[in-house]
Amino acid sequence: MTGFYDEIVAKNGVYKYYGNGEWKETSSNRTVPVINPSTLKKDFQVQACTQDEVNAVFDAAKKVHRSWARTPLWKRAEYLHKVDALLKENVEPMANALVKEIAKPAKDAKTEVVRSGDLISYTAEEGVRFLGQGKLLNSDSFPGQERSKMCLCQKVPLGVVLCIPPFNYPVNLAVSKMAPALMAGNVVVVKPPSQGAVSALHMIQTFHKAGFPPGVVQCVTGKGSEIGDFLTQHPAVNCISFTGGDTGISVSKKAGMIPIQMELGGKDACIVCHDADIDLAAKNIVKGGFSYSGQRCTAVKVVLVMEEVADELVEKVNKGVEELTVGMPEDDCAITPVISESSANFIEGLVKDAEQKGATLCQKYKRDNNLIWPVLIDHVTADMRIAWEEPFGPVIPVIRVKNIDEAIDHCNSNNLALQGCLFTTNINTAIRISDAMETGTVQVNAAPSRGPDHFPFQGFRDSGIGSQGIINSLAMMVRDKSTVINLDKPSYTMG
Repeated sequence: MTGFYDEIVAKNGVYKYYGNGEWKETSSNRTVPVINPSTLKKDFQVQACTQDEVNAVFDAAKKVHRSWARTPLWKRAEYLHKVDALLKENVEPMANALVKEIAKPAKDAKTEVVRSGDLISYTAEEGVRFLGQGKLLNSDSFPGQERSKMCLCQKVPLGVVLCIPPFNYPVNLAVSKMAPALMAGNVVVVKPPSQGAVSALHMIQTFHKAGFPPGVVQCVTGKGSEIGDFLTQHPAVNCISFTGGDTGISVSKKAGMIPIQMELGGKDACIVCHDADIDLAAKNIVKGGFSYSGQRCTAVKVVLVMEEVADELVEKVNKGVEELTVGMPEDDCAITPVISESSANFIEGLVKDAEQKGATLCQKYKRDNNLIWPVLIDHVTADMRIAWEEPFGPVIPVIRVKNIDEAIDHCNSNNLALQGCLFTTNINTAIRISDAMETGTVQVNAAPSRGPDHFPFQGFRDSGIGSQGIINSLAMMVRDKSTVINLDKPSYTMG
């Protein structure tokens, strides 16, 4: 802990929540433990906010919204640039929290913080341009109309935006929601995940120190089971931006008549064609499937490979798996403990199911508490759970297919459709497969990936609603408003 972050921790060591410009302790006298996935010990505690405290946060947000919406675009951008600078000046404590809370490798933890700062500044710059533009429509462009009406169209903020990031990127996927919302003139309430809350609270401190007016940025902590529905169904919420799992489907059904932006995971398929560069494919499968122990929505979750090149691909992927380091996040190992015991149990269940039904485990299955060694599972068939379910762990199933159509059919039969990728040396094949894959993004000759952060990012079917990426998120955080000028007689530019 450095002086910059001192005020976010109470005297009893419990991290405070942030409401109306102040760091506060809950009146409930209850806390939520944050368990270190590596040691299984309680490393941190955060406040368990009450519903009354949540109400107070929303009251403060509503009171300040109009004044924040009147803040000039250049001034909003100035605040965000300050946050970028403060994030990069105070990386270490935040990165250390990521290592302890979610077992993110130390190097990746620092990268997440720096990337978040870059995203914020890019959003500020893009926001000044995008939000500063309106449009003018003249009535005589519609049949039968004279030029007697002028429609001025502008983008106006939504109000209070509820931002709910996931455990695996609690800083980056918080600011990817917050920065566009704030730049667009909205105020934000953040509900971080229990695992990842401390990292998020460190991030919130940079907004506090940047001087945002009280109530513009707020953050409540607590168990989702206790305040989750209360937050998402609160009448003060005008928009929800959520990243996570199946919970998002329930949230979307209960949200009512407000805009929602959701990214809910994926079963990202990797199709390897007969003419693929197998070395390139194998390298990307290892990196794309096993980085951060496979706990990424855009991780390679199933490989669909043509039978004639399957043996070669599996051999080369196995060589890559052998080179992966397994251990603790402090040591920058590639494979670190997964987020929780329940997650590890779920992953193990998928592996055991596949093994019992005849799949080949290319590596001996090994587990030590939450630490699961990487496994490539060959000869997976459609009757196995892992062919369809998202493991969110260091496990990659390989399905051998006879042709491209079979691979595409499997990809399109899943209810999850976030991203996919394909490997081929034929541009015509690449376009054909990309067009046929019913998924939000298709990567050609590279593993699935979110980013760069200004690229559109969206999922089909149960993988999400709406689109992210800086411009798309800015557009999501506003609505169009029209003012129609009615002239007493038609007017034309040439008199």
